[in-house]
Amino acid sequence: MGFFSWKTQDTDRSIANSYSGRETFTVYMTDDKGNKWKEDNYEGYGVFGGKDYYELLAEMNGKAGRYDGISLAYSGEQIKYPNLSEAEDWPYIEIGPEICPDQGYFYDDGEEEECEEDDEVEEE
Repeated sequence: MGFFSWKTQDTDRSIANSYSGRETFTVYMTDDKGNKWKEDNYEGYGVFGGKDYYELLAEMNGKAGRYDGISLAYSGEQIKYPNLSEAEDWPYIEIGPEICPDQGYFYDDGEEEECEEDDEVEEE
């Protein structure tokens, strides 16, 4: 099984997992009904405060189970997503969090807090 990670929606920080060597930080997962799950030491498997992100995604969209949630997440359909934030008072928004391509673990040593992406354009 691989790692899952996202960027927090309020601070745009990669949610590092406890195996990455980076310090973890508190993350809140919020559903569309305002329920919250608090995670202080993310392990990288999509579970926040004892609740699986993909199971919650499935439940929010009338389905059940982790695999239904994963299928929905990558379906391209218009669906509801759990929110991930550092702020406990983050209000639910319809847009889901951005996936971290580093999976919360495979960071390039040059960047400490952000996911590595090819955002920079070289000027000649």
